Amino acid sequence: MNTHTVSAPARRDILRPLRYVWRVPLLLLHVVLGVLLCSLILSWGRHAVMKNGREPFPHRTIRWWSTALLRIFGLRSVRVGKPLADPVLFVANHTSWLDIVLLHSQRAVCFVAKAEIARWPLVGWMAASGGTIFHRRGSNHSLAAVMQLMVERLRGGRSVAVFPEGGTGHNGVLRVFHARIFQAALDAEVPVQPVALRFARDGRRVIDTGFREHENFMQNFLRLLGDAPQDAEVHFLEPAPATPEARRRMAELARERIALALEDKPGQGNA
Repeated sequence: MNTHTVSAPARRDILRPLRYVWRVPLLLLHVVLGVLLCSLILSWGRHAVMKNGREPFPHRTIRWWSTALLRIFGLRSVRVGKPLADPVLFVANHTSWLDIVLLHSQRAVCFVAKAEIARWPLVGWMAASGGTIFHRRGSNHSLAAVMQLMVERLRGGRSVAVFPEGGTGHNGVLRVFHARIFQAALDAEVPVQPVALRFARDGRRVIDTGFREHENFMQNFLRLLGDAPQDAEVHFLEPAPATPEARRRMAELARERIALALEDKPGQGNA
């Protein structure tokens, strides 16, 4: 961990109670709007694909809704680099439940997520409407089915996003990437683009915007809803070259590029 990386300010935030006053009503209205959009737009446009580099209307709708949700939480979505045109396998680091929303603010993709989310009230239905692929962790049969579905989506022109760490980390730690998931890109013959998801304030990385150790979803949700504004950066990095004989090397290279992008650069912030 470099010396520029910081956690949230320890001093008392006197504006936190006021943020809840206006953010909570906005959040409720935005969720209702999301339900309407899923019912009226995504229900008939879930199979839409990018053509000639142009995003279909349902994809733009997902990006707009996600960007607005981040703003309600005080997060300004910032894109660095350029995402490849669909179809592509995006691989990203994973520290927060907001990571899916953050990537969706820049590109509407099919995510691979844990099967438990499918049973969450409302959230599971909205995730399924957006094309989420659900995976039962620890099940080889489920993984084989997920891999097959990923290949089908990629061959059909949709991009897929995965978190190769296999779960959320905490305190900004980037864990080892599982290499098997990269096989889907090789089978579908699509590029792999690493994506670094980074939260920052005044240019310096904030490591505890994601989950703190022993913090559950609701605790994190309520903490972030009252937090001071910050940037939520999406770094689209140089693609990892396809090497059929070495999936492990693809995973290592993707992880190296993400790790480098997560670091604070000299001159950033007020070190």
